[in-house]
Amino acid sequence: MSFASKPAQTNPAGAPVDPSRGGGRTAKTLAPALAAFALTGLAVSAAHAAGTVNVLYAGSLQNLMEHTLGPAFDKASGFHFRGYAGGSKLLANEIKGKQRRADVFISAVPSVNKSLMGSANGDWVSWYVSFAQSPLVIGYNRKSRFAADFKSKSWCRALTEPGIRIGRTDPKLDPKGGLTIALLKQAGNYCKIPSFFNKVVGKPVNSSEVLPEEVLVGRLQSGQLDAGFFYSTETSDAKIPAVRLPAQIAPKAVYTVAIPRRAADPAGAERFAAFLLGPNGGRLMKEHGLTLRKPALTGKAGDAPPAVAAVLDRRK
Repeated sequence: MSFASKPAQTNPAGAPVDPSRGGGRTAKTLAPALAAFALTGLAVSAAHAAGTVNVLYAGSLQNLMEHTLGPAFDKASGFHFRGYAGGSKLLANEIKGKQRRADVFISAVPSVNKSLMGSANGDWVSWYVSFAQSPLVIGYNRKSRFAADFKSKSWCRALTEPGIRIGRTDPKLDPKGGLTIALLKQAGNYCKIPSFFNKVVGKPVNSSEVLPEEVLVGRLQSGQLDAGFFYSTETSDAKIPAVRLPAQIAPKAVYTVAIPRRAADPAGAERFAAFLLGPNGGRLMKEHGLTLRKPALTGKAGDAPPAVAAVLDRRK
């Protein structure tokens, strides 16, 4: 705080003293001001007692995290959620490269955590918990000229219509992009369409199709894309019409949570992970179209903080 000028003398409450009145207010008149000052100080102290929890999470969870789970955590805990969305591989690389600080890391594929585990990877993560899943689906713009094709034709035929604009994420940075490529390679035999993969994808890294995970939904909704590959939680949240893929070839996201080493606010990170894995977090995730899994810990169980271990014990 800065001041334009400073009184020559102030009393303990910060009020100016009038020298002509023998030292200012009497104890009796000063008491209310001191009480108000003390209460204000307590309020400020309480407001700053809880820290900010930096949560780096898979971009497919953006709506859940920013509009529902994050605010609910703030209200329940007194901590402040601050989220950052991105492709899971990209976020892991940023953690490893010390480009972005994470108190909590939420990935869409368990294997991404392994790139942060072990001395060769900086020992950033020693454990993680799998907690929910969401299958890959094809979402389409209901106003697209190709929308009728997804209703009247097989999804195989719809994806190969001339001129259709399809969006997906980068397989190098986002697990969903990798799952999309794997799906389309498998779909070649399932769809029985010659050169199916090349007709839909062209090249795995195709600049006309590949977009950051956190913007893909918006591009579809704005009409810049006709269709795209999403997790079911994304299409459910955004009310995007979707085509479910056959169970035998449909891959799915498996979400995990971990607390990286050297978290700036380990107490807040522990509280957030326990909230996410607990009943309130589970209820909110189901509302957003996620399928809950029985939490399973991978890695050094003894490194999981007490609140997380307690939630896992209760859900055995």
